Formats: sequence, C-alpha cells, structure tokens
Amino acid sequence: MSVPSASSARNASRAVWLKHLHQWHWISSAVCLLGMFLFAITGITLNHAAQIEAKPSIVRKQAQLPEALTAELRAYAGQHDGAKEPLPAKAEAWLAHTFQIQPGGRAAEWSVDEVYLPLAKAGGDAWVRIGLDDGATEFENTDRGWISWLNDVHKGRNTGAAWNWFIDIFAVACLVFCITGLLILKFHAANRPFTWPMVGLGVLIPVVIALLFIH
Repeated sequence: MSVPSASSARNASRAVWLKHLHQWHWISSAVCLLGMFLFAITGITLNHAAQIEAKPSIVRKQAQLPEALTAELRAYAGQHDGAKEPLPAKAEAWLAHTFQIQPGGRAAEWSVDEVYLPLAKAGGDAWVRIGLDDGATEFENTDRGWISWLNDVHKGRNTGAAWNWFIDIFAVACLVFCITGLLILKFHAANRPFTWPMVGLGVLIPVVIALLFIH
C-alpha cells in the first residue's frame, strides 16, 4: 500500500479549496447579476445626470376635509403642536380614498393651523397639506421620470427598508464575489504570469486618478 506524498496531499488540498472557491464565486455572481447590471447602468446615468434632462410631471389636486374630521385633527394638533406624528387612521383612510395615496403611517408635521405630510419617494416627491381652520386640503405629486427613479434606487433614496436590506445583502455578495475571485487568481497565478500585474494595474489606476484629479 503506497503512502501519499506530501506533494499529492498539497494538490488534493488545493483541489478542495479551488472547488469551494469556485462554488462560492459562481453563487455570489448569480446573486449579484441583476444588481451589478442595475448599479452599473445607473452609475453611468448618475455620472451624466447633468446631460440627461428630465422634465418633471407635476399633478396638483384639492379637496375638502369633512368637518368632523377637521375638528378631530384640530384637537389633535392642539396637543401635538410642533411634533412629528402620523395622521390618525381616519385621516389616512380619507387621503387614500380621495387622492389614491398610501400615507403608511409616515410622520406628519403638526402645527395649530395646519398639518403637512411629506411623501418623499424614489424618482419624485409628493406632499399633502391640510388647513385646520377650514379643512382645505392640497395634494401635489411630482414625477421626475424613470431615469430619476433608477438613480434614486441606486442611492437607496426614499426606497424603503426592504430595498435598503437588499443593498446590504447585495454588498456582502459582491464582497464574497471579489474575495473568492482574488483567491482563485492566487491559485492560478503560477501558470498565468500576467495575473498580478493586471491586479496591480486595477488597483493603481483608480488610486492615481483619485490622487491626481479629485480635488
């Protein structure tokens, strides 16, 4: 019975590591695929935001809050002047029915004479103002187009908790993809002499540009 040599043991260990690295590399690349595509495209649109004109579409609506609900909000505002609190459920339901919006428990800015509800969103903006003297209600919605929407998605601006979680998980997957790729390069570097010069060039170019041209 032959005893495995040290060289054979090293090769076997190397093969096991490569197998695991390749597995994690392709899994992380699959997870990152759509996200990388999205972030690459929006990186270009963000970098050329000044050249990509977007004409916002603004919609304004007005309505009259029922007297009973106005009185309820007026009393609530008297107790919460200067506070940032969500609207009562009845007021949110009325807004949803009247303007087809979903306040979703967002904090409104309360004062004794009005309630202002900001409805920031990706790719635009919206707000509701309710006058507490007469119940006059204004709604304004601004849509800056799909490119602006994609840019805000890239930045995680007004995109909600679920998308923010996705960005964090996506970032971790990208790190796994990069680290496993680097380790795979290390294993193959002996047979590929240009490996480390190319890796060094990939590090050097952004560092030099940052030092020389970013002020």
